[in-house]
Amino acid sequence: MKITVTTERPEANKVIAKIVVAAEEVNKAIDKTYKDIAHRYNFQGFRRGRTPRPVIDGIIGKQAVMAQATNDLLTEVEPQVLDDLDLVAIEQPSFGDEPALVEQGNDYEAELTVTVMPECELESYDAPAINMPPQEATEAEIDHQIEQLLSYQTTFEDDDTDRACEAGDVVSCDIADKEGAAHLAGKNRTLSLNPAGAGVPEQLVNGIIGMKAGETKDITWTVSHTHDDETIEHTFSVDVTLNSIKKAVTPELTDELAKNSFGFDTVAELRDAVKEEIEEDKVNSLPRLKEDRAVEALGEQLVLEELPEPYLNQVMNDLANEFLQQLQSQGMTLDMYLGARGLKTDDFMADLRRQATDRARQSLALDALAKKLDFVATEADVIAEITKAGVDNVKDMFAQLKNEGRLPAIREAIRRSKAVDWLVENAAVTEVDEIAERRAAAESEEAEEAAAPEVTEDAE
Repeated sequence: MKITVTTERPEANKVIAKIVVAAEEVNKAIDKTYKDIAHRYNFQGFRRGRTPRPVIDGIIGKQAVMAQATNDLLTEVEPQVLDDLDLVAIEQPSFGDEPALVEQGNDYEAELTVTVMPECELESYDAPAINMPPQEATEAEIDHQIEQLLSYQTTFEDDDTDRACEAGDVVSCDIADKEGAAHLAGKNRTLSLNPAGAGVPEQLVNGIIGMKAGETKDITWTVSHTHDDETIEHTFSVDVTLNSIKKAVTPELTDELAKNSFGFDTVAELRDAVKEEIEEDKVNSLPRLKEDRAVEALGEQLVLEELPEPYLNQVMNDLANEFLQQLQSQGMTLDMYLGARGLKTDDFMADLRRQATDRARQSLALDALAKKLDFVATEADVIAEITKAGVDNVKDMFAQLKNEGRLPAIREAIRRSKAVDWLVENAAVTEVDEIAERRAAAESEEAEEAAAPEVTEDAE
């Protein structure tokens, strides 16, 4: 379709496209609408498809026909405008509440408002400096992996010390239901006192923390939720008797354990196998990690105080759909996932928003870098991208994407991909044994806590 488009950007994230459709194209649109109506409806006295225009105007109304022709014309124009201007809309583009109706033999003028992402700047366009684990497995990484393996051999024994249980302890307790908590009742129940523990109410965990072996305590809590704008409260009450506090006992790694539990004759052979496994995993994981860290570092250079809410919502929806598809592939629902991890819906949504904010800022930073480095997405790039998707007819798919106004989003993704490739190639990398650093930091913190003087209530 032959159209003329001029643009202006009155706001940072708004583009107004002023469109002029030639009278010739307007006439074609009107002709098509009359033909469609003549074929769609059966007008008495006329064969389907042969009804004259005056008859259609008299029965349906000329204004209704022109309204339909206008709608059809604008529906066809919109993707062409987006493609011609290479615009990716973050909200549904709008021709306004009441666009003017087309008229036979006249040019048609309209304005399309497109909300787009803001054009941003970076504090620095230099390739970032990032830390990366070494390609070879370190002794700390091997130790960490073996400790993970040994954790599966861990057993729990009664801790005979006379102390109150603390957050993080594992305890054995009897739970008697008093109100609404039959699903929690049981003898010698083993619980991990982690406030975020799976399947155990946080209020129950917090109530048990501080108890000693042999102590019985009534614990009551209330849970509220909203249904049809009405707040509904549920009260739960249990009697808890703490039987014992458990201590984890992890076996010492010996040649015998290596052989009996892991199938290696010696500890040295086990360590060699773990080393090889870590390094094989790094072949695939390190390139992805380098890309993630380079993009994350770039995102921190973005100069933008607040993200456009429509774009943030769009990214949140994309993340949510990705996550739900992953759950579905595992045969899980969101409710099952939240319940298994003891998560509240509000906490999940808050975390999703944080992730979306990070991803959105990183995407805008990649756009800024691509613009600065003059990265473009050629037609050959787009065709290559479509080909990679394995479609049967690349030419037809290209035409379909163009007609639907979806090529700008593909071009945007290609430019971002080129920016990512540049980051990965140019990032300044410092190799760091991160596992060793974390272990040293944890040991230092433990030493500081052990050296700290004990504070009593009588201390002044």
